[in-house]
Amino acid sequence: MTTLLAVGLGYCARHFLAAFPATFDRVIGTARTPEGVAKVQDAGFEGVLFDGTSLTPALADAVAAADVLLLSAPPEANGDPLLAVARAALTASPALKQIIYLTTLGVYGDHQGGWVDEDTPPKAGSARLERRLAAEANLLAFGAARGIPVAVLRLAGIYGPGRNAFVQVLAGEARRIEKPDQVFNRIHVDDISTTIAAVLAQRFGGLLNVTDDLPAPPGDPIVFAAGLLGLAPPPAISFSEAAKTMSPMALSFWGASKRVRNTRLKAALGVHLAYPTYAEGLSSLHKQITAEKA
Repeated sequence: MTTLLAVGLGYCARHFLAAFPATFDRVIGTARTPEGVAKVQDAGFEGVLFDGTSLTPALADAVAAADVLLLSAPPEANGDPLLAVARAALTASPALKQIIYLTTLGVYGDHQGGWVDEDTPPKAGSARLERRLAAEANLLAFGAARGIPVAVLRLAGIYGPGRNAFVQVLAGEARRIEKPDQVFNRIHVDDISTTIAAVLAQRFGGLLNVTDDLPAPPGDPIVFAAGLLGLAPPPAISFSEAAKTMSPMALSFWGASKRVRNTRLKAALGVHLAYPTYAEGLSSLHKQITAEKA
């Protein structure tokens, strides 16, 4: 029997499990509240409470049983929350064979639109992203000490069913912000699922950029989605105006512009992107929306 322990059974993890349901015989997902555990169980998985601070007997049992860890919970000041509370249990576990950590391309920082890859030195630029880098490093070091592969998947801006430009446009929440020379990469959740499956199959370890082929200005998907819906796009607003109402996290996100290469994703893992640009991804989602309304 193969067992997955997913710490933070969120959007990406659930889509992966739906796309590849036969990968594991047993799936355990953590949640921070009893209500969250109930939702995990309602989705058909085993639920375990984990508040990020303590190793309960139930969590210890899950750690001991896990062949694979899929970690997506944000790091705290003391690093990845599971590694922080369960390092000894993870070190002693005879079952553990692989760790996958879902993190962000944000750790590369700002490159003023220049190209970066996995060999580019990161420059986080914020305490939040410094914690990400520290968690990456700690997990990679743990894997090296244990002799098991740790895949650090640096994800681009995630979109997919229920989380896309159509949702924003139809809700009247889409903002077409213009900032000269600003570009972002994106990735469809289906392509993240394919990547996780490839990582598991090949027991990949190391850094991996999980991103599409087209770094593009932030407003382009909004305009494209509105066009598919037959609606006028929202009016463009300048970044300086939009920044007045942005959170510190959003400001740090917008403060970085880079183009991210995915050569390793394709060459080392052989991943073929179903949606190499937002145009293919949004067009597919639009077909799904249209079919659901029919």
